[in-house]
Amino acid sequence: MKKSIIKNILSIAALGTIATSCNSWLDGVPNKSSVLEETVWETEESAESYLNGFYTYIDKYGQFGGNQYSGALTESLTDAFKYGSSTLGYRAGHENQYVMMPEVITVGSNHLSLWGTAYTNIRRINQYLRDMERYSTYGEEKETVWKAQALFLRALVYFNLAKRHPGVIIYDDLPTDGQKARSTEEETWDFIEADLEYAAAHLPKTWNSANEGRITYGAVKAFQSRVFLYAKRWQKAYDAAVEVEKLEQEGIYGLVNDYTQAWKGSNKEAILQFFYRSLNGPSHNFDKNYVPACDGYEYGATGTPTQEMVECYETKTGEKFDWEPWHSGSNTTRPPYEELEPRFAASVIYPGSVWKGRTMDCSVDGVNGTYMDYDSKDYSWGQTTTGYFLKKLLDENLIDVQGTASSQTWVDIRYAEVLLNKAEAAYMLGKEASEYQAPMNRVRARVGLPAKTSTGEEWFADYRNERKVELAYEGHLYWDMVRWRRCHIEYNNYRCHGFKIEGGNYTYVDVDHADRRFLERQYVVPIPADEMRNNSLIEQYPEWK
Repeated sequence: MKKSIIKNILSIAALGTIATSCNSWLDGVPNKSSVLEETVWETEESAESYLNGFYTYIDKYGQFGGNQYSGALTESLTDAFKYGSSTLGYRAGHENQYVMMPEVITVGSNHLSLWGTAYTNIRRINQYLRDMERYSTYGEEKETVWKAQALFLRALVYFNLAKRHPGVIIYDDLPTDGQKARSTEEETWDFIEADLEYAAAHLPKTWNSANEGRITYGAVKAFQSRVFLYAKRWQKAYDAAVEVEKLEQEGIYGLVNDYTQAWKGSNKEAILQFFYRSLNGPSHNFDKNYVPACDGYEYGATGTPTQEMVECYETKTGEKFDWEPWHSGSNTTRPPYEELEPRFAASVIYPGSVWKGRTMDCSVDGVNGTYMDYDSKDYSWGQTTTGYFLKKLLDENLIDVQGTASSQTWVDIRYAEVLLNKAEAAYMLGKEASEYQAPMNRVRARVGLPAKTSTGEEWFADYRNERKVELAYEGHLYWDMVRWRRCHIEYNNYRCHGFKIEGGNYTYVDVDHADRRFLERQYVVPIPADEMRNNSLIEQYPEWK
């Protein structure tokens, strides 16, 4: 029987929380469509392999996956990122249409929706849990640890639903007829909390070398520090972050010294991560989507950072840089980019920076980075409409972009985020200023920036900018702005900008050609039309009736 199971194994890459290499325990996942329920539980190895398949959800909901925004970056819904095409398509005109003509977002068509795929994933996990009760004979100790991992991953999926929908359909078992009402928002967060509490109570701080990379107690607590911010359960978010800090004292987690390594994985800052393989395993196309054409792939650079994002970076001495001289007409002086703090150069390819051994032009007719006016061509493939290219998350060591898939690690949770989560929770709890200043200032100190001593609303504005810069392009900004209810304030009636560089002149240009807008109903992602048609007990959210 074991031989028949092996025939139905799908090769996948390993994921981990603190692993230093690809995990052998995730070498394969049974294909459930061709393996009987009982067969999965014939051996301990096959039962565990099926559980391992749920770890791929960390990939799917990350920046290298396709479930957050139909494969595009949600940063394009903010002032931080610009897709260069007006022609409809993914990582192209669709994203520009959403920010300029939000009326196109409907119950029947919403690229932020993941309802169907999420419930497919939830069903698979619930079937695994049910079948464990029916068929497993491997003892309570092992089954408890399997269940804890499965519940963490179910909570991960439900979290991605909950941050879109104020109350969803809760399934703790397999559905019977598909007819079920949605729970309240609080009940949804309660359900997620319960899954995570079970996981935290039954998962270890570390695993042995054979299982290194599985979800740990620290990963659960780090995730809780994020989840409870969305749920506005400030004390629980604060307490979860404190538990992760305790693990730093034990040498498990911490900030790495070099920010350029902070999001790359396999270090003490990585708390939850997913490994890829360029060969014989899942890979991704992030480099193909975002490299400049001079990297040898002409269909990259579908989107690029905006000038608005660049202006969020302070100087190396912690001051706000004065960009006003570059905001009108043309300026023959190159902006002193080198005066900006280190996270800028780590995140953005800018004119004069070095990328893969080339000094980047980012100019009209530039050899190393070519500028094009927005909407002057159907697609911006390989070119920039803002005068910049994305650097963060790309693999600078990947030379053959055309012929080699990307395999850099996706780090879903890192220690810097936990510190920022703690700072926000402390502020929301009304704690003493030092309680919310200290965690954020630790993050700033890593890149040599002075401490912020602001308090109250001024501090919270500083915090929002700090979080935007520290976690740039890691998938947080849009959802942060949604949970803070600031999109209708900051993302309405504005345009994004860039620099058109020609003959040494830096011309500040409008890269949108129309005002961006945000409708208040967009804070809620509607229940899809298919669910409304097929489930007589479901009720649409008031914003979308």
